[in-house]
Amino acid sequence: MDNEQVGLYTLDEALESLGFGKFQAFVLAYAGLGWFVEAMEIMILSFIGQAVKSEWGLSSSQESLLSTIVFAGMVIGAYGWGTISDTYGRRTGFLTISIVTSGAGFLSTFSPNYLSLVILRGFVGFGLGGTSVFLSWFLEFVPASSRGMWMIVFSTFWTFGSIFEATLVWIVMAKLNWRWVLALSSVPSFALLFLYGVAPESPRYLCMKGRTGDALRILEKIASVNRTKLPAGVLISSRSTDKAEESTPSEDRIPLLPSLSKSSMQSKLGLSSFFMLFSSKLIKTTALLWVLLFGDSFSYYGIILLTSKLSSGESGCFPTIQSSGYLLGDSLYVNAFITSIAELPGLFLSALLVDRVGRKQTMSIMFGLAFIFLLPLLTRQSAVLTTCLLFGARMNAMATFTVASIYAPELYPTSVRTTGAGVASAVGRIGGMVCPLVSVALVNACHQTEAIAIYLAVIVVSLVCIQLFPYDTKGRELSDTAC
Repeated sequence: MDNEQVGLYTLDEALESLGFGKFQAFVLAYAGLGWFVEAMEIMILSFIGQAVKSEWGLSSSQESLLSTIVFAGMVIGAYGWGTISDTYGRRTGFLTISIVTSGAGFLSTFSPNYLSLVILRGFVGFGLGGTSVFLSWFLEFVPASSRGMWMIVFSTFWTFGSIFEATLVWIVMAKLNWRWVLALSSVPSFALLFLYGVAPESPRYLCMKGRTGDALRILEKIASVNRTKLPAGVLISSRSTDKAEESTPSEDRIPLLPSLSKSSMQSKLGLSSFFMLFSSKLIKTTALLWVLLFGDSFSYYGIILLTSKLSSGESGCFPTIQSSGYLLGDSLYVNAFITSIAELPGLFLSALLVDRVGRKQTMSIMFGLAFIFLLPLLTRQSAVLTTCLLFGARMNAMATFTVASIYAPELYPTSVRTTGAGVASAVGRIGGMVCPLVSVALVNACHQTEAIAIYLAVIVVSLVCIQLFPYDTKGRELSDTAC
């Protein structure tokens, strides 16, 4: 496509002209609610495990399974929802994700026994696996020049979800029980379902499917709401779906696969999108993202669960940690609340860096700081120092996890964006499945040093992977083809 042609403009040029206004603010709120929901449901794992263990007399392995099953569901869901969203549209993904998450989350409140609770929480995890779709959807409405900063703002919904859940549990568990926590935590999922009807389809997805007219109508609505104007001329798809574009193919963009015409794209489902991730142009990106997101997920969720175990001191291995002056239950909720707030300065710092020094450098800096904060925990520390160190570790781990989550969909073309980001997220969730074995099992067995050493090793491997990515996406337009 020749961007110099008079009277033609691309979607990226349109978004730059429209700017970030009230319309994108609504998109931000709806997509952010999706991440708010995931944060709440993940934070529950830090609390209900111990409550259910006490009520039903569970073993430590059964307690760990309550966390692991959620991440197992997320692994399956991340691939499934990404494929559905790339094939049938982002809105179809929202609808099914909301139905599964809200339904399973509410029904788990009435679980009569351990097995039913495990099954229903697995379905909740399956629904949560689709939250990467919300991120990709929002990404496709944001101008490239400010994408990094707005994606960090988007990620604050996760942090506020974590803080809200810690506060909710702190209040509810003192007067009611874990069933009420599950019931109240499912309310935001129902809000997603209720608001689904007003969520627009992604214009970038529509252009990729050759539906330029539908994309233009959404862009016109954005212009009306934002009180701005579209560029003069005709909207063209960057995938060269129009005949005029076909006659002037780009010399520096190569289609991902020769068969990605409009008609064949509509006929290719499921596995075809998955196998595109292993094409010669994408396989290095795919492999590096899988390792990076595994490390991000393992360290971030591990720190959350580590906070729970070290704060409660229930294993009896660390008497100095229990001497903080709080009651056991209050200690857990207070420290969870404090370390959740830690994410805010981390997000603020990453927002300052991500569009200035780039994605790769920001992740390297924040992961390096997380390493430094975790290092002293190789040996037993006082309660106050442990909480402070976990505060700093979570602050930087969250920032790294957020930037990696932004980086992933930016690296993939529109035709496989939610599939690629979803599968990478799914592999990352395996890290979430494994980390309870470290945070819960090792700490319960009085092996804190070994647990921390594993986290440090994972961070080092992740730092190496960051350096191996071929390019940074700072300021780059989203592509519809593999460059």
